[in-house]
Amino acid sequence: MLLRELQGLLAALYDAPAEHDVCDFLITDATQAAALQGAAGKPPTDEQLLVAEGQDGVELGLYLDGAVLARLAERCPLVALSEENLADYCTALEGVSHFHYFVWSANRDRKVSLLELELQAEVDKYASALRLTLAQREGRFPAELFQRLFGRVTYLPHLSPDERSRYEEAHRFAAGFCRRLEERFLRRRRARPEAMLAELR
Repeated sequence: MLLRELQGLLAALYDAPAEHDVCDFLITDATQAAALQGAAGKPPTDEQLLVAEGQDGVELGLYLDGAVLARLAERCPLVALSEENLADYCTALEGVSHFHYFVWSANRDRKVSLLELELQAEVDKYASALRLTLAQREGRFPAELFQRLFGRVTYLPHLSPDERSRYEEAHRFAAGFCRRLEERFLRRRRARPEAMLAELR
């Protein structure tokens, strides 16, 4: 399944093996995802990590809209990541990133903030898309990728001021970090992808 492949991609990028299969926690039904949150109607976004802390530990679910996954099944980004499937790829990858990072941290008794989850997901979208496009283009650097992911951004209108501020801050920090990665390891005369990988880790 695509999500398992995306989790494997992140695990390889960071040398952080998957400790739980994301597919075992997947929810694609909007009604079920809303009910788990005590809400009615469709969730406001196509992706949400659902977390409930109880006496026996943490319960998790990853909601990804079934339509997003259906479109990705038709235009698989692992075969060809393009303008046609980039938005859906980013939605799915963000969910997998949230899940993988949360589980990795929880298994080490490490607390994670919402800002940290969003920041990590922004970096993960860039790093994973870069890795895919370099492989698909036989090593040719996709100069347009940074602008596509960080230059043309809009925020959902239903966000509260605190939520919007968190997303903007995560976006700003991730953009600065990824820009420095490009400048140091990819845009010079001699690209050093392995050094970039070490910096990511």
